[in-house]
Amino acid sequence: MKIRFIAGSAALAAALALSACSSSPGADAGPERLTVWIMKDSVTEDFLGRFTQDFERRHKDIALDIQIQEWDGIGEKVTAALASTDAPDVIEVGNTQVAQYAASGGVKDLTDRTEELSGKDWLPGLAEPGRIDGKQYGIPWYAANRVVLYHKDHFTKAGITTPPATQDAWLADTAKLNKGGIQGIYLPGQNWYTLAGFIWDQGGDLATRSGGEWKGTLDTPEALAGMDFYRRLQALGKGPEDSDEAKPPQAEVFAKGDVAQIISVPGGAKIIEESNPALKGKIGFFPVPGRTSDRPGAVFTGGSDLIVPEASAHQDAAYEVIKALTGDTWQTDMAKTMSYVPNRTSLAGAVAGSESTAAMAAGAAQGRATPNSPQWAAVEATNPIKQYMTAVLTGTDPAKAAKNASDSITRTLGS
Repeated sequence: MKIRFIAGSAALAAALALSACSSSPGADAGPERLTVWIMKDSVTEDFLGRFTQDFERRHKDIALDIQIQEWDGIGEKVTAALASTDAPDVIEVGNTQVAQYAASGGVKDLTDRTEELSGKDWLPGLAEPGRIDGKQYGIPWYAANRVVLYHKDHFTKAGITTPPATQDAWLADTAKLNKGGIQGIYLPGQNWYTLAGFIWDQGGDLATRSGGEWKGTLDTPEALAGMDFYRRLQALGKGPEDSDEAKPPQAEVFAKGDVAQIISVPGGAKIIEESNPALKGKIGFFPVPGRTSDRPGAVFTGGSDLIVPEASAHQDAAYEVIKALTGDTWQTDMAKTMSYVPNRTSLAGAVAGSESTAAMAAGAAQGRATPNSPQWAAVEATNPIKQYMTAVLTGTDPAKAAKNASDSITRTLGS
């Protein structure tokens, strides 16, 4: 599931000579021509231009044909490409989409490459969705996740000098912030990605697999404890109980100036400052607190993996592209250029100079992804988790609401 917050166009210059599909060169056709699909706004034109120039300088026998893809309709387009005989050679996909594509049988198994790519150091929220039945189909590229954005002036007036590092301290500080017309936190009732993190903190999950069968697990004691913490935190603000962070856009709510905290990707700060320039420089960031102070809370990891279609005519060269994009040099460059979290925990130092990205990287080390089922997209289409959350927040018995939502998830995952 992508988290999109990078502004600006990533359209490539005509000099990159985009074409419709990969082609197999003849004996005198020159370098192998690789087609690489990159999603719109994932990275800048400048980044892609610099990467292409450097890669082709180091690989004289490979020419890159990078093609920018729109998010709308990409699922159908990738599925069709994987089933074709003339597929692109490398495709960027949302990390939680890998299971869906791998189920088609059209994605190359790259398990034997993981050691060379430092797979033991990958962020779990990127690596786990790319691993299906013990085989690694998706190679982690970059990550982004939610942090807490806070109004520094409101924290100062409330006497809070250090952001909270535990859930208990977070509740206490948020209660302190609820004074003088200030809303301690704006947390809408259906922010289910945030709920997922609270559930993971308690040792629960949204769904689990046993004996080859998936089952919804919102009704376990651990998941119910995560929902209870969400309820307590949400009650310290005035967020609507029946909508998510997009309705209304929570950045616009924060921009009014009377909200002390929201849970958002760091890019939300830019939107806030554009709406209210007076808040420039007054927004701080800290990782979502965990149950104990020794590590941040779990968060949903959004981002992208890279896959190689089985139908690629240049699989060895495609691997070289992936190896370069996920290596130290370009991971560090991307982190600084795009304010993304690198794919490995050992590279977190690359974002140490940015308060917002450093907070995101700290959380990413505890990151997770949605259940690794090809049918999970169907769960999100109707999203009984949102309905469950609203039911609990409006007084329905949590155990009963959780059982209904879990049964719905089970039916969808088994369909």
